[in-house]
Amino acid sequence: MVQPVPINRTPKAFATLAEALRTVRSTPQVHIEEIAAPGRLAPWAVAFSAQVTAEGTFLEGDAVDDLATGRIVVLYDPEAPVEWQGEFRLVSYIRAELEDELAAEPMLGQVAWTWLTDALDGRDCNVAEVGGTTTKVISESFGTLAQRPTTVDLELRASWSPILEDPADITQHIEAWIELITTAAGLPPMPEGVSPFPGRRR
Repeated sequence: MVQPVPINRTPKAFATLAEALRTVRSTPQVHIEEIAAPGRLAPWAVAFSAQVTAEGTFLEGDAVDDLATGRIVVLYDPEAPVEWQGEFRLVSYIRAELEDELAAEPMLGQVAWTWLTDALDGRDCNVAEVGGTTTKVISESFGTLAQRPTTVDLELRASWSPILEDPADITQHIEAWIELITTAAGLPPMPEGVSPFPGRRR
């Protein structure tokens, strides 16, 4: 009995985008890895995780102390949902541990949000419907755990619709996201006279 040949029904636009995304490579400080994408957000999706560490620590074994972690999902729906204003949507989550003195910094959330907008602007990314939240999480330990230091975690959730002339141009948005996560980790190349909030140093 002749078995039917499966038909590849992946839309060309999404296939082109996914192929371009898979050309993004890790660096000594940012480890990029493709992960399983959620299946209910859009008909097609591809997702990646990122870990930011001190330079070279990925070569030292499995025990890695992260400066920041994150994941990003690129969604594709050829029906172009009204709320997206386009066929593509990026959904990002980043978490970074900061210096504990930043717990009382009232502008932390606003500054963290500018890291995203500046990264997109710096890569000449055209976007629509940008939205998100920043959350400051202070963890204090007591009792038998009292010896643990207080930690301040910054969580940045964001989503935006990339306006792409060519689906392969999605790499500009991923490069902007990588810049964002390294900034959250305290490791960005900053312009002269500008200082980021310090990330947690090991």
